[in-house]
Amino acid sequence: MSKAMSLVGIIILGVLTLAVVNIVTSYSSGNDLDYYLLNETTKAAMIDSVDLGYYRVSGGIIRCDREKFLESFVRRFAESATADTDYKIRILDFNETPPKVSIQVGSGTIATFAGEQFDIVNRIDAILEVKYDENRLLGEVN
Repeated sequence: MSKAMSLVGIIILGVLTLAVVNIVTSYSSGNDLDYYLLNETTKAAMIDSVDLGYYRVSGGIIRCDREKFLESFVRRFAESATADTDYKIRILDFNETPPKVSIQVGSGTIATFAGEQFDIVNRIDAILEVKYDENRLLGEVN
């Protein structure tokens, strides 16, 4: 009888170990996917929000529009994110000229420790750079 109970205990321990490994792997791969989603969405939203009119008038100074960036970022992120995860998006810093943005995205988890729920947080700082040799005036741009 004791050999049978030992075998059942080993099987239960194996199943619990597989469950814990599965949960940790799920959070780890989900965190990587969230980071790459944040990175690509930020890049695309910054390019979408470049104010071309200001660029032409100012003589080559790049400026991003805050409202366009936020609209594009939220739309793109919502289209690509999974529906079963709660996300908390925080814009920490935004400079229009030169274009710089700091974004933090937290994804909610099911796990709680001591009654406290925690988030897995990804943060990115992005600066839009353009290579140009000289400032061109509006009269020179045709």
